[in-house]
Amino acid sequence: MFGIGFEEFLFIIIIAILFLGPEKLPDTMVKVARFIKSIKKVMNDAQHTLESEMRIADIKEEALSYKKQLDEATNELQSFKNHKINPTEEIEKAMQSAKNSFSQTSSPSESIEPKRETVTFKKQSVNNEEA
Repeated sequence: MFGIGFEEFLFIIIIAILFLGPEKLPDTMVKVARFIKSIKKVMNDAQHTLESEMRIADIKEEALSYKKQLDEATNELQSFKNHKINPTEEIEKAMQSAKNSFSQTSSPSESIEPKRETVTFKKQSVNNEEA
């Protein structure tokens, strides 16, 4: 207790007996014990208050971080809600990007349009004898 060894404690008691006398010593020891007990209680209360304040500060910081995340999500949803989608415009953009990607991957000699070949028919004579 308070970093006092047995020998020092015994020395303090001997001085107290000589100074106070055997009649007043028990009452004085009770008062000293109550004083020490009240100091311990005040120190424990202060420690608990400090710990609860630290927990409250941590909880407040965590709540603020959650609030920030919610604000960001709300802003993102609000901007998505305000963004109007035009389906024909989206389809045109998709077709244009597909056309661009196809033209970039095909070789220059290939054309997007199919090659046309001409087909000619020869007339054959029909023999009446076969029919």
